[in-house]
Amino acid sequence: MPTAAKLSPGEVVARRTITSYTLAPDQLRKAEGLHRTNVLLSLAGTIFGFALLAILIATRFAPRLQRFAESVSRRRIVQAFIVVPALLLTLAVLGLPLDLYAHHISRAYGLSVQSWPSWFADMAKAEFLTIIVASLFLWLIFILIRRAPRLWWLFGWFFALIVIAAMVFVSPILIDPIFNRFDPLAKTNPELTTQLRSLALASGLDIPESRIFLMHASDKVTTYNAYVTGFGATKRIVVWDTTARDLTLPQTLFVFGHEMGHYVLHHIYLGLAFTALLTFIGFFLTQQLAQFALARFGQRWQIATLGEWSSLPLLMLLASLLSFFGEPIANTFSRWEEHHADIYGLTVTQSVTKNAAQVAAQAFQLLGEKSYSYPTPSRLQVIWDYSHPPIADRIRFVLTNPVSAKAIDPEP
Repeated sequence: MPTAAKLSPGEVVARRTITSYTLAPDQLRKAEGLHRTNVLLSLAGTIFGFALLAILIATRFAPRLQRFAESVSRRRIVQAFIVVPALLLTLAVLGLPLDLYAHHISRAYGLSVQSWPSWFADMAKAEFLTIIVASLFLWLIFILIRRAPRLWWLFGWFFALIVIAAMVFVSPILIDPIFNRFDPLAKTNPELTTQLRSLALASGLDIPESRIFLMHASDKVTTYNAYVTGFGATKRIVVWDTTARDLTLPQTLFVFGHEMGHYVLHHIYLGLAFTALLTFIGFFLTQQLAQFALARFGQRWQIATLGEWSSLPLLMLLASLLSFFGEPIANTFSRWEEHHADIYGLTVTQSVTKNAAQVAAQAFQLLGEKSYSYPTPSRLQVIWDYSHPPIADRIRFVLTNPVSAKAIDPEP
């Protein structure tokens, strides 16, 4: 019989009976310290981001940048690729100390094993992609503002939906591979692939092997995860190699069942529809607030009209503020989706896993332990920040709420 030292984390937890989410004293101290640090980092990043944009507006940074861009070229697209990168790079450089500290914390707590050169490379790649997409997007948005000053927000919203849908579609095949390595799970772990497909078929869902991928997350992190991404021809389920390596087969089946829930219950499409609603409101309010601000302070800020590049920091500040106050709504919807995926995962594994509720609780316990998930976040923090239900709530639910086959029916 293998010794405890040779058991995987999943096998160690499987030897326990989980009755609630608990952490050992040393784990709890780390969870509390990480929780405090993350709260402070989040608050600091939010306040700093707002303050920085406000300072750029007050110091008339964008009007000077606009004059420089106009001196270089009269072509709006050339101006876009001067103004937008300059502004985004300014924000990125000034915000770099907080980003550096956040990665330092992840390394210090053992959540990340990514080297600093690799981290800087990922950050540079992300910034480059952001600059390209944002420059093109804002070039078209400012054309709309100049040509339809009253209705630009409506046309801009529609165009934004196209961009969002396109990004969700191409991300699995064009963007994600830039940052992580992916292999078909059947290539790296054919036995696990067979088990996962059997679970899917048992629940009436035929997920082809070509839609199940393994991500080499262990190159950068120690934590566990799996997710559904893309839609249509690019829709796929991705399992992190840390999850496949450390969890037992029953625990992995539950995690996969949860992701199947997102797949079967059409959460990608529901998420896109919900995003469409929020962005519609956001575009409308941004336009209304921007016009009000320009009427009151435009002359002081040297912003003549909303269609000038000089208005970009103002639009970004307003969009950031609206996004901040919209986070509770977006996260409430996300928690609803995650909860129903939990129900689905618990339901589909009942027929293939002995004591499926206990196995699900073990999986959540492992996720919490590995990430040092804080056991008792405040209700306000959960509402505002949590895209998933707290680990303690998820364990409590699977242990105390039996589910039936009706829970996996995607039809109303």
